[in-house]
Amino acid sequence: MRQEDDDVMHNTTRTTNRPRRRAARAVAVGLTATLATALLGACSSDDDGGGGDDDNITLRVGVFGQFGYEEAGLYDEYMEANPNITIEQDSTTENADYIAQLRTRLGQNSGLADIQAIEVGNIAEMTSELSPRWVDFNEYDVDTSHFVPWKIDQATDADGRVIGLGTDIGPTGICYRTDYFEQAGLPTESEAVSELFAGGWEDYIAVGEDFAANAPDDVAYLDSAGGMFNAVVSAFEERYTNEAGEVIYQESEGVQTAWDLSLQVADAGLTDQQQQFTPEWERALANGAFATLPACPAWMLTTIQSHAGDAGAGVWSMARSPEPSNWGGSFIGVTDASEHKEEAVALAEWLTAPEQQAKIFANAGNFPSSATAQETEEVQNATNEYFPGTQIGQILSTAAAEIPSTPIGPNDQIIQESITNGLVTVEQQGNDPDSAWDGVVSALDNALAE
Repeated sequence: MRQEDDDVMHNTTRTTNRPRRRAARAVAVGLTATLATALLGACSSDDDGGGGDDDNITLRVGVFGQFGYEEAGLYDEYMEANPNITIEQDSTTENADYIAQLRTRLGQNSGLADIQAIEVGNIAEMTSELSPRWVDFNEYDVDTSHFVPWKIDQATDADGRVIGLGTDIGPTGICYRTDYFEQAGLPTESEAVSELFAGGWEDYIAVGEDFAANAPDDVAYLDSAGGMFNAVVSAFEERYTNEAGEVIYQESEGVQTAWDLSLQVADAGLTDQQQQFTPEWERALANGAFATLPACPAWMLTTIQSHAGDAGAGVWSMARSPEPSNWGGSFIGVTDASEHKEEAVALAEWLTAPEQQAKIFANAGNFPSSATAQETEEVQNATNEYFPGTQIGQILSTAAAEIPSTPIGPNDQIIQESITNGLVTVEQQGNDPDSAWDGVVSALDNALAE
């Protein structure tokens, strides 16, 4: 979802240079100005003109990864309706690279696109010290009523300024391989598998123990203890930060529960001892080394398809999570440095409107943050040919309705990464769990003191 010094890092999409009129809300004004200029031009050859090229503007949109706007043809659609607007997208592959550059440019208040994407893990810092660098959508009467309430809450600063509009969210299911489940004597249909997990994460683990006793010897039940941790902790209202903004991971019920269950699957030998999103994990996914992914949001389906390829087509499916949670999701905001704030706000509002969110889900698989979009037939009845017979839209829509509103702190990503790294030492190095936790706390004491 994701210019020359920046062209080295970015792939920049440039549109045609045909004449453009003022945006939709200003079409009448633009036509009036153009007509007046034409009349004045007939009387005076020295007139500089009041319209023409001065009415044509370029809006730059900075994203990371695949937000789906270009892929779904939304930029072309918007420019067709607003011919004075040219949209250019600057896309960076990885958010780690993108956010480092964005922080620098926000600090300098220069070099910024008119619209910039914000990953949910970075929204807390944007609503705190960097909030003045963003436009408040409230000042432009943007309609935010169609978003799920907690999504707007995440993008609202202490003064009530809304600095981001939700693009997508990440409600989770459990992805599993039907071929391995069949070999283990387990049900393969989505509804039946969902029932197996219905009692909670202990049921998921119990199924894993049955699986291990009957499945092929070289296939693990799930990818990693870290994956298990993320699936469990994300369902709790409090994880690493409380409503007051205090770091509370050491006292968090969610963290403790997730840690214990993750150790349980590791101790039982149910994991493939991977670290998610590393090259080794990607190869394991491609080679079919594990049977389930306990936290599987909509965007993970694209990851599975990308790495598993043709060999995985038709064998992966999705079941309901016993405790749905949210993993991922982003926002777009208009920067205070933009020279075309009104037009940029209008574009941001249109891109995140229910109709466009539904189109993106159908085209790119990013699940809508708009509750209105979630209720459309286009979303509710969505399927995926790679996952035949699976009601993806229904499963994810049901999960979305159960996602808790969770405080997000600026250090949440650091905390979760440290905890999952601690689990890696248990899985891969045989570290004692208590020593591993002490190592997590020590590492975070140093990291959070900086």
